[in-house]
Amino acid sequence: MLDESLLDTPEALSEADRRGLLRGAAEAGARVRTAARHAAEAGVNDLKPDGRPRAVLIAGPGAAATCAADLLGTLAGAGSPVTRLAPTGVAPAAGALRWELPGWAGSVDLLLIATPDGTEPGLSLLADQAYRRGCTVVAVAPGRTPLSEAVEGAHGLFVPMATAPYEQATPLTASAPGVLWALLTPLLAILDRTGLLTAPPDTLGKIADRLDHIAERCGPAIATYSNPAKTLASELFDALPVIWTEGTSAGPAGRRFAAALAELSGRPAVVFELPEALDAHSTLLAGPLAAGADPDDFFRDRVEEAPALHARVVLLRDRPIGGLSAAPAARELALGHDTPISELEPEPGGEIETLAELIAVTDFAAVYLALASGA
Repeated sequence: MLDESLLDTPEALSEADRRGLLRGAAEAGARVRTAARHAAEAGVNDLKPDGRPRAVLIAGPGAAATCAADLLGTLAGAGSPVTRLAPTGVAPAAGALRWELPGWAGSVDLLLIATPDGTEPGLSLLADQAYRRGCTVVAVAPGRTPLSEAVEGAHGLFVPMATAPYEQATPLTASAPGVLWALLTPLLAILDRTGLLTAPPDTLGKIADRLDHIAERCGPAIATYSNPAKTLASELFDALPVIWTEGTSAGPAGRRFAAALAELSGRPAVVFELPEALDAHSTLLAGPLAAGADPDDFFRDRVEEAPALHARVVLLRDRPIGGLSAAPAARELALGHDTPISELEPEPGGEIETLAELIAVTDFAAVYLALASGA
């Protein structure tokens, strides 16, 4: 059962947070600033690329690298040359994963490697393969790891990952909020220098400021009734999250939320973009997952019997393209099937800032849900 009292007891939340997830979410802004400083010290801001790369290939394990590739591809635009290299292997262990460059990759392409580990032999081999093909190699990973040595041997650029002292004692969770921003920030700076997107140092500062603002709104000391992240976590405890997104930036934020729910709190979720979600999920909302699908639930023993799982729509909205919105139709469909709906919409700002806000609020929600349910 959901421990609602824990959500409004900061000391209990801190005690339950054995993985440092809540602390990582609260320190996301500071992590961005540290990662930006590491990138500058590595020479990223002084780079003068000779034109844009033909393709940007991103490799790395886990949800953080997957989300980084998704975010960068979205921010780079519809004609984006950003492609994630998916690993192969018999297990997700660091020593078992392997990555391969496409056959066409060569001297006009850029390889970005992002990992919170740095001991993966497959990534070191990939850096060597890229060097032999003539690709430019940039990596973000913990310092003094086999990967840092491999990138140096490949005459590439290595940016030490921004880590916190308390993370040295425990393995990093790929979906942890701090991990994402530690890996993503230097990659934003790199692609800004290549001209694929706009993320100069002042924009990175605005991202950090927005993350600090969300930490103040969603922190553990803020009561549930005025805390959007705690409210969303409590609403999703006995629900199947059906995440609908609207707007360019909301798409990767929704996919990130689904991945974080699975990895941090062990909760499944489905995600789709509006307006197509209305057709794709109409049967789902009309089926047994609809809130009104089980009339006998009224007579259920609230103490002895577990509640039935019902869908709850989570609508993540950014500025819709062309000012047209499918949100009214989404609300009508959900409420027409007795399905409750939660909505999040960021405050005005640049595209990267609004994306950061949606990710930050939903990261806090995933962490609160994990802690309150004992995951």
